Amino acid sequence: MNRLSKLKALIITCLALVVIGCGAEQASSPVATSNTQNYSWKLITSWPKNLPALGTNPERFADLVRETSGGRLNIRVYGANELVGGLEVFDAVSQGVAEIGHTASYYWQGKVPGAPFFSSIPFGMTVVEMNAWLTHGGGASLWKEIYEPFDLIPVRGGNSGTQMFGWFNKEINSVEDLQGLKMRIPGLGGEVLRRAGATPVTMQASEVFTALQTGALDAAEFVSAYNDLAAGYHTVAKYYYYPGWHEPGSALETLFNKTAFESLPSDLQAILMAATEVMNQGVIDEITAGNSESMKVLVEREGVELRKLPDDVLRELKRISQDVVEELAAQDETAGRVYESYKSFQDTMLDYKLVSEEAFDDARRL
Repeated sequence: MNRLSKLKALIITCLALVVIGCGAEQASSPVATSNTQNYSWKLITSWPKNLPALGTNPERFADLVRETSGGRLNIRVYGANELVGGLEVFDAVSQGVAEIGHTASYYWQGKVPGAPFFSSIPFGMTVVEMNAWLTHGGGASLWKEIYEPFDLIPVRGGNSGTQMFGWFNKEINSVEDLQGLKMRIPGLGGEVLRRAGATPVTMQASEVFTALQTGALDAAEFVSAYNDLAAGYHTVAKYYYYPGWHEPGSALETLFNKTAFESLPSDLQAILMAATEVMNQGVIDEITAGNSESMKVLVEREGVELRKLPDDVLRELKRISQDVVEELAAQDETAGRVYESYKSFQDTMLDYKLVSEEAFDDARRL
């Protein structure tokens, strides 16, 4: 049995449980199998078409939906700039240009102030904590609430895990070295860097390589070793800095046009929701597996200089980050409610991690 067949069998066996687990109250009626109408949908992404994990898992999602639905729901996947630009996904799905989008919520802060909390917050939650908050801490309900005015249903669509800080063509030895630095970095991390003296640039992934190569950017972050090696950033930047304080556990989102989704038979709604859960796990599994080997290639074969940010730089960035997040929460009532939920859950997780993962990591180093 091949991988797709195994996934199909898994969905058929566990469909109802997965739908309940991911909070898909939209699929409220029993699964129907008598409807024979076929549907052709479009899925647009913020990523280059064949980008490992981020670009390839939406293709697998589409294949899985087609197979599991018996061909009743066919989804064509478009990479960034094939149908719309990578930073136009939110509006395009909201307006019905495409029925599904795969992207990251921090791109939409200008439209929805609370959106960054559903992707990644500087010095915030990790992938395990984010997944737990969304499914069992009230996060998913808040997410749906703030997207509903845009005729959108958001569902988690993967997670990159803790990222690298990024690629630099100059050393960072102090906060002063950030002054005037032109860096591709989205979300709240970009605002933190701006206050630290840098110049943040929001730029879709397909444009980053050329911008680094031509000197339009001094530095850029994207994801981590697996994706960065594939993108070839090591050929146009010398230093690779960590840790990814700006994106400790970056959740991706699958967006559904709400009107289109609710027009589907209940069984196809359930298949879509179940397939998003498969994609959510597939992204983090693939990136986790690929990062270690890719980092080894970057350092040992390509000669990349791996650098840790100095502690005093991290302390200053953390101080600024706290100000930025608290100011965001104070500016918008809904963002404030999301922040309170997020922060309360993160604080609870930190207490337990001290005696579980962190304690074990310390013991493993003995």
